[in-house]
Amino acid sequence: MPNLIKKIQNFISINSLLEREAKIVLGVSGGPDSTVLLDVFSKLQKKYNLELSIAHVNYHLRGKDSNQDEEFVEKLAEKYNLSLDILDAKIEEKNQSEEYLRDVRYTFFERLRKENKFDLIAVAHNADDQAETVLMRLIRGTGLAGLSAMSAKNGNIIRPLLEMTRKEIIAYLKENKLSYRIDKTNRESIYLRNKIRNKLIPYLEKNYNPNLRQLLAKSARTFSEDYAVIEELTEKAWEENKVLSVKKILAMPEAIQKRILLKTIALKKPADAHENYSQIEEILKAIRSTKNKNQIVSSGGLKMTRRGDKINLELI
Repeated sequence: MPNLIKKIQNFISINSLLEREAKIVLGVSGGPDSTVLLDVFSKLQKKYNLELSIAHVNYHLRGKDSNQDEEFVEKLAEKYNLSLDILDAKIEEKNQSEEYLRDVRYTFFERLRKENKFDLIAVAHNADDQAETVLMRLIRGTGLAGLSAMSAKNGNIIRPLLEMTRKEIIAYLKENKLSYRIDKTNRESIYLRNKIRNKLIPYLEKNYNPNLRQLLAKSARTFSEDYAVIEELTEKAWEENKVLSVKKILAMPEAIQKRILLKTIALKKPADAHENYSQIEEILKAIRSTKNKNQIVSSGGLKMTRRGDKINLELI
């Protein structure tokens, strides 16, 4: 499927995902997506003079299937003549959430990257994953940053397959006669993502829009572009207004007001750098109040004090 390789090359180029002679850790589970990621990068290795290694996490959550996944990835490493690092992760039942497993995985990948002095970590998220992420965040409640979903490049993490659909991935596997592992739990609607993948998206496609996945993935790109503009304006406003002033904040567009406050909160409380809009609304309400120039608001472990034109945020 030369056209697909070209499509991925173009995506890499347009998004400046890597440079020649880059050293890249490939996250490989043995599933369809990561198997394609590995095969594609093996074909691009010579063209870009890349140094590649494979990283795999065995969570031991699916009994013998987890061990068979590990054995399969070991065979892939031999086939492509690449080094392999495996994390033997024993996960307690209370820590089996998607978020926790993701943190374990990315912490391991980043440790390998630093230890081996590599440049990047490549993961195999695709356009279908992107669509699921947009819906999942929308259901949970989010802002423009959340709707931007996954970016092609985030720090040291790159997603070269982000514009490939799951259908294209399966077609590539068949055409290249590549074997892969299937995680049977993906068919079980236990986690929210699985419910969205197995139930909600098929329902919406059948009853509302058959092109829903492509539409959501395209929307995520648009949201990301719009968010980048707002972030640029926020950064400029932040540099000019590090000492929070009621008069100056209220003179800004509301979207920038919120981003300035979120940025201030992130400095005080990095764990709350996500979009906590209920907290922001409480603070803005106090800032906008004309009843009293002195206001105190306590919310989510933070105290906002307004005295005249000055605003102060501190941990409580």
